[in-house]
Amino acid sequence: MKKQKRNLQHRAYIRGYRAGMAGRSKGLSDQCHGNSRPDWLAGWREGRVDMWDGLTPVEGTFKAVSSPH
Repeated sequence: MKKQKRNLQHRAYIRGYRAGMAGRSKGLSDQCHGNSRPDWLAGWREGRVDMWDGLTPVEGTFKAVSSPH
């Protein structure tokens, strides 16, 4: 049985969130092409806020994956 392809915007959001939680630069968003860049930046911003609020990467990743974005 084949798996369904994942939503590309959601994948970009998750990658941006993880980059933000890791403290990486916003300049890494240049790796995203097309319509996924705004989603990557939204995830990055939320990841940075969560990092500043003291969430651990495990808690933050769970939050990002379960979000309806």
